[in-house]
Amino acid sequence: MRRNPPIIAWRRAALAAGLALALAGCGDRGGADGPPRPNDVAVAKVNDRTVWASDVKREAVAQGLIGEGEPLDPSSEMFRRVLDQVIDQRLLAAEAQRRGLDDTPEGQRRLAAARERALADLLVERVVSDNVDDKAVREAYEEQLKAPRSEEIRARQIVVATAAEAEAVKKLLASGASFEALAVERSTDAATRFNGGDLGYFTTDVMPEAYQAALRTAKPGEVVGPFPVEGGFALVRVEDRRVEAPIALDAARPQIVRFLTYGEIRELIESLRDKAKRQNNVEYTLRGPQPAPGRAPEPADAPPAPNAPQSEGASK
Repeated sequence: MRRNPPIIAWRRAALAAGLALALAGCGDRGGADGPPRPNDVAVAKVNDRTVWASDVKREAVAQGLIGEGEPLDPSSEMFRRVLDQVIDQRLLAAEAQRRGLDDTPEGQRRLAAARERALADLLVERVVSDNVDDKAVREAYEEQLKAPRSEEIRARQIVVATAAEAEAVKKLLASGASFEALAVERSTDAATRFNGGDLGYFTTDVMPEAYQAALRTAKPGEVVGPFPVEGGFALVRVEDRRVEAPIALDAARPQIVRFLTYGEIRELIESLRDKAKRQNNVEYTLRGPQPAPGRAPEPADAPPAPNAPQSEGASK
């Protein structure tokens, strides 16, 4: 799970505090303190204002602790930690308001910026919720299933320091010695040595080029090598070859939701930029290179478009 450095998390917390201050200023208008979403759960109260589970989840997404569409268990340590941060933000915002900081020119400027960001987020959330639903996720998943899937190989290896040692080990294997036993006894690869040299299942594209070339046509039961690798020379025995299994829908869902979400955001921003360009509503006044009007920048941390569904990774 991706985590942000403390300074980045604090900056985002400071921004959220400014937004909380703005909302606090609007929250004393007699409106009901009801759940912002159906089936939302109240998890705390700060100065008689409810903190909802969705508030905590939104902050976790903003900090990059979870992805959009991923669950956050209210009983988890992460939820409790983010809840404490949300409470701190509201306490800080209330104290800033008590000191009159919301009435200063700087306070007004920051509150206006926070309001714009909140409105932009609300628009994005609305567009995404209208278009990224279970039907869209299933359609994207089924489309991925049509793509060709890679072949997985399961193999074991023995890595030794010199070509001469590798040839000696190969002769022992030819005489009937156990590959697994020789891996434990002779291999210098700490990651696989005590597991009988087992590399698990993998696709060759994730392996160094030397392995790709050596394993391209190798059949199950065949020993290939020795060939030079980092740290010496390798002998590899192919255990199995199979078509890569597709990832289950539930496991793929978070990645698909992120992909569809970024697609909706990109399309929305590009349409707004095109409209602004036609109406001459945007003018760059800073000298130097300017962003190309009409084309939205890539959203931060945008994932690549998913190709063929990936398996759970190299499994043993």
